[in-house]
Amino acid sequence: MAEQDKKEQKLNVEDALSLSEAFIIKNKKGIIGGVAAIIIIIAAFFAYKYLYLAPREEKAEAAIFKGEEYFGRDAYEVALKGDSIGYKGFIKIADEFSGTPTANLAKAYAGICYAQLGKYSEAEKYLSSFDGNDQMVSPAILGALGNCYAQLNQLDKAISTLMDAAKKADNNTLSPIYLLQAGLIMEQQGKYADAVEAYTTIKDKYFNSYQAMDIDKYIERATALKK
Repeated sequence: MAEQDKKEQKLNVEDALSLSEAFIIKNKKGIIGGVAAIIIIIAAFFAYKYLYLAPREEKAEAAIFKGEEYFGRDAYEVALKGDSIGYKGFIKIADEFSGTPTANLAKAYAGICYAQLGKYSEAEKYLSSFDGNDQMVSPAILGALGNCYAQLNQLDKAISTLMDAAKKADNNTLSPIYLLQAGLIMEQQGKYADAVEAYTTIKDKYFNSYQAMDIDKYIERATALKK
Protein backbone atom coordinates (compact mmCIF):
# COMPACT_ATOMS: atom_id res chain seq x y z
CA MET A 1 0.00 0.00 0.00
CA ALA A 2 2.81 2.39 0.94
CA GLU A 3 4.53 1.60 -2.34
CA GLN A 4 1.33 2.34 -4.24
CA ASP A 5 0.93 5.66 -2.43
CA LYS A 6 4.48 6.62 -3.36
CA LYS A 7 3.83 5.76 -7.03
CA GLU A 8 0.72 7.91 -6.95
CA GLN A 9 2.68 10.75 -5.38
CA LYS A 10 5.26 10.51 -8.15
CA LEU A 11 2.51 10.65 -10.74
CA ASN A 12 1.14 13.72 -9.01
CA VAL A 13 4.52 15.37 -9.29
CA GLU A 14 4.61 14.63 -13.01
CA ASP A 15 1.10 16.03 -13.34
CA ALA A 16 2.11 19.16 -11.49
CA LEU A 17 5.15 19.61 -13.72
CA SER A 18 3.14 19.13 -16.88
CA LEU A 19 0.27 21.40 -15.83
CA SER A 20 1.52 24.22 -13.65
CA GLU A 21 5.24 24.32 -14.29
CA ALA A 22 5.55 22.89 -17.79
CA PHE A 23 7.03 26.16 -19.02
CA ILE A 24 10.29 25.22 -17.38
CA ILE A 25 10.88 21.93 -19.14
CA LYS A 26 8.58 21.92 -22.16
CA ASN A 27 7.51 25.50 -22.92
CA LYS A 28 9.87 27.60 -24.95
CA LYS A 29 8.41 30.92 -23.82
CA GLY A 30 7.83 30.91 -20.05
CA ILE A 31 10.59 32.51 -18.08
CA ILE A 32 12.68 33.02 -21.20
CA GLY A 33 10.15 35.61 -22.25
CA GLY A 34 10.47 37.19 -18.81
CA VAL A 35 14.21 37.35 -19.18
CA ALA A 36 13.75 39.00 -22.54
CA ALA A 37 11.68 41.71 -20.85
CA ILE A 38 14.41 42.22 -18.26
CA ILE A 39 16.99 42.67 -21.00
CA ILE A 40 14.82 45.26 -22.77
CA ILE A 41 14.47 47.26 -19.55
CA ILE A 42 18.15 47.13 -18.62
CA ALA A 43 19.66 47.47 -22.10
CA ALA A 44 19.62 51.25 -21.80
CA PHE A 45 22.09 50.93 -18.92
CA PHE A 46 24.75 49.69 -21.30
CA ALA A 47 24.21 52.58 -23.67
CA TYR A 48 24.62 55.22 -20.96
CA LYS A 49 27.58 53.46 -19.34
CA TYR A 50 29.63 53.32 -22.52
CA LEU A 51 28.85 56.70 -24.10
CA TYR A 52 32.44 57.77 -23.51
CA LEU A 53 33.92 54.88 -25.47
CA ALA A 54 35.54 54.97 -28.90
CA PRO A 55 33.65 55.67 -32.16
CA ARG A 56 33.51 51.93 -32.88
CA GLU A 57 31.32 51.46 -29.84
CA GLU A 58 29.17 54.41 -30.88
CA LYS A 59 28.67 52.80 -34.29
CA ALA A 60 27.77 49.53 -32.61
CA GLU A 61 25.17 51.28 -30.46
CA ALA A 62 23.65 52.89 -33.55
CA ALA A 63 23.62 49.54 -35.35
CA ILE A 64 21.83 47.68 -32.54
CA PHE A 65 19.11 50.27 -31.99
CA LYS A 66 16.80 48.99 -34.73
CA GLY A 67 17.32 45.42 -33.57
CA GLU A 68 16.06 46.32 -30.12
CA GLU A 69 12.91 47.65 -31.76
CA TYR A 70 12.38 44.41 -33.68
CA PHE A 71 13.11 42.44 -30.52
CA GLY A 72 10.52 44.45 -28.60
CA ARG A 73 7.95 43.59 -31.30
CA ASP A 74 8.78 39.85 -31.08
CA ALA A 75 10.20 39.93 -34.61
CA TYR A 76 12.97 37.57 -33.55
CA GLU A 77 14.02 36.30 -36.97
CA VAL A 78 14.50 39.83 -38.34
CA ALA A 79 16.18 40.96 -35.12
CA LEU A 80 18.65 38.10 -35.51
CA LYS A 81 19.44 38.30 -39.20
CA GLY A 82 18.61 41.84 -40.25
CA ASP A 83 16.22 43.43 -42.71
CA SER A 84 16.47 44.71 -46.26
CA ILE A 85 16.70 48.37 -45.32
CA GLY A 86 20.06 48.59 -43.57
CA TYR A 87 19.74 46.82 -40.22
CA LYS A 88 22.50 44.17 -39.92
CA GLY A 89 21.01 41.82 -37.32
CA PHE A 90 22.31 40.82 -33.89
CA ILE A 91 24.49 38.04 -35.32
CA LYS A 92 26.44 40.38 -37.62
CA ILE A 93 26.64 43.10 -34.98
CA ALA A 94 28.15 40.65 -32.49
CA ASP A 95 30.72 39.64 -35.09
CA GLU A 96 31.47 42.98 -36.74
CA PHE A 97 31.87 44.92 -33.49
CA SER A 98 33.52 42.11 -31.55
CA GLY A 99 35.14 43.30 -28.33
CA THR A 100 32.73 46.15 -27.68
CA PRO A 101 30.10 46.16 -24.93
CA THR A 102 27.35 46.41 -27.53
CA ALA A 103 28.63 43.31 -29.34
CA ASN A 104 28.48 41.50 -26.02
CA LEU A 105 24.88 42.66 -25.57
CA ALA A 106 24.08 41.55 -29.12
CA LYS A 107 25.12 38.02 -28.12
CA ALA A 108 22.60 38.10 -25.30
CA TYR A 109 19.86 39.33 -27.63
CA ALA A 110 20.79 36.70 -30.24
CA GLY A 111 20.63 33.94 -27.65
CA ILE A 112 17.19 35.02 -26.45
CA CYS A 113 15.94 35.30 -30.04
CA TYR A 114 17.09 31.78 -30.84
CA ALA A 115 15.47 30.48 -27.65
CA GLN A 116 12.19 32.17 -28.56
CA LEU A 117 12.39 30.50 -31.96
CA GLY A 118 12.92 27.11 -30.32
CA LYS A 119 16.51 26.77 -31.55
CA TYR A 120 18.06 25.92 -28.21
CA SER A 121 21.46 24.71 -29.39
CA GLU A 122 22.06 28.03 -31.17
CA ALA A 123 20.68 29.88 -28.15
CA GLU A 124 23.10 28.04 -25.87
CA LYS A 125 26.05 29.05 -28.08
CA TYR A 126 25.30 32.76 -27.85
CA LEU A 127 24.10 32.87 -24.25
CA SER A 128 27.17 31.00 -23.01
CA SER A 129 29.45 33.46 -24.82
CA PHE A 130 27.91 36.48 -23.07
CA ASP A 131 30.33 38.06 -20.59
CA GLY A 132 28.97 40.21 -17.78
CA ASN A 133 29.29 40.80 -14.05
CA ASP A 134 26.31 42.96 -13.09
CA GLN A 135 23.54 41.74 -10.78
CA MET A 136 20.61 41.84 -13.20
CA VAL A 137 21.45 41.12 -16.84
CA SER A 138 24.19 38.55 -16.14
CA PRO A 139 22.06 36.36 -13.85
CA ALA A 140 19.15 36.71 -16.27
CA ILE A 141 21.31 35.41 -19.11
CA LEU A 142 22.49 32.54 -16.90
CA GLY A 143 18.87 31.75 -16.10
CA ALA A 144 17.95 31.74 -19.78
CA LEU A 145 20.93 29.48 -20.43
CA GLY A 146 19.75 27.11 -17.71
CA ASN A 147 16.35 26.93 -19.34
CA CYS A 148 17.97 26.15 -22.68
CA TYR A 149 19.82 23.25 -21.06
CA ALA A 150 16.50 22.03 -19.69
CA GLN A 151 14.95 22.19 -23.14
CA LEU A 152 17.93 20.21 -24.49
CA ASN A 153 17.34 17.65 -21.72
CA GLN A 154 20.72 18.42 -20.15
CA LEU A 155 19.14 18.52 -16.73
CA ASP A 156 22.26 18.42 -14.57
CA LYS A 157 23.64 21.41 -16.45
CA ALA A 158 20.28 23.12 -16.19
CA ILE A 159 20.23 22.73 -12.41
CA SER A 160 23.79 23.91 -11.83
CA THR A 161 23.34 26.90 -14.15
CA LEU A 162 20.06 27.94 -12.53
CA MET A 163 21.60 27.64 -9.08
CA ASP A 164 24.54 29.78 -10.23
CA ALA A 165 22.09 32.34 -11.61
CA ALA A 166 20.22 32.47 -8.29
CA LYS A 167 23.45 32.93 -6.35
CA LYS A 168 24.76 35.60 -8.71
CA ALA A 169 21.53 37.60 -8.65
CA ASP A 170 21.01 37.34 -4.88
CA ASN A 171 17.82 39.38 -4.95
CA ASN A 172 14.09 38.89 -4.42
CA THR A 173 13.30 39.39 -8.11
CA LEU A 174 15.39 36.78 -9.89
CA SER A 175 16.86 34.37 -7.33
CA PRO A 176 13.54 32.79 -6.24
CA ILE A 177 12.58 32.18 -9.88
CA TYR A 178 15.74 30.23 -10.58
CA LEU A 179 15.66 28.36 -7.27
CA LEU A 180 12.09 27.27 -7.99
CA GLN A 181 12.99 26.17 -11.49
CA ALA A 182 16.00 24.24 -10.24
CA GLY A 183 13.91 22.59 -7.55
CA LEU A 184 11.29 21.45 -10.04
CA ILE A 185 13.93 19.89 -12.26
CA MET A 186 15.46 18.22 -9.19
CA GLU A 187 12.06 16.71 -8.45
CA GLN A 188 11.85 15.43 -12.01
CA GLN A 189 15.18 13.68 -11.40
CA GLY A 190 14.06 12.28 -8.07
CA LYS A 191 16.45 14.51 -6.11
CA TYR A 192 13.83 15.41 -3.54
CA ALA A 193 16.21 16.37 -0.71
CA ASP A 194 18.00 18.83 -3.00
CA ALA A 195 14.65 20.23 -4.12
CA VAL A 196 13.61 20.77 -0.48
CA GLU A 197 16.86 22.67 0.09
CA ALA A 198 16.26 24.92 -2.93
CA TYR A 199 12.66 25.61 -1.91
CA THR A 200 13.66 26.25 1.71
CA THR A 201 16.18 28.86 0.56
CA ILE A 202 13.29 30.73 -1.05
CA LYS A 203 11.28 30.48 2.18
CA ASP A 204 14.11 31.55 4.47
CA LYS A 205 16.17 34.00 2.39
CA TYR A 206 13.74 35.43 -0.14
CA PHE A 207 10.61 35.47 2.00
CA ASN A 208 9.43 38.77 0.48
CA SER A 209 9.35 37.36 -3.03
CA TYR A 210 6.27 36.36 -4.98
CA GLN A 211 7.48 32.75 -5.14
CA ALA A 212 7.68 32.57 -1.34
CA MET A 213 3.93 33.08 -1.04
CA ASP A 214 3.12 29.45 -1.82
CA ILE A 215 6.51 27.80 -1.45
CA ASP A 216 5.28 25.65 1.45
CA LYS A 217 3.32 23.43 -0.93
CA TYR A 218 6.50 22.66 -2.88
CA ILE A 219 8.42 21.96 0.30
CA GLU A 220 5.67 19.63 1.57
CA ARG A 221 5.46 17.77 -1.72
CA ALA A 222 9.20 17.21 -2.07
CA THR A 223 9.51 16.30 1.61
CA ALA A 224 6.79 13.68 1.28
CA LEU A 225 8.45 12.17 -1.77
CA LYS A 226 11.94 11.93 -0.32
CA LYS A 227 10.78 9.59 2.47
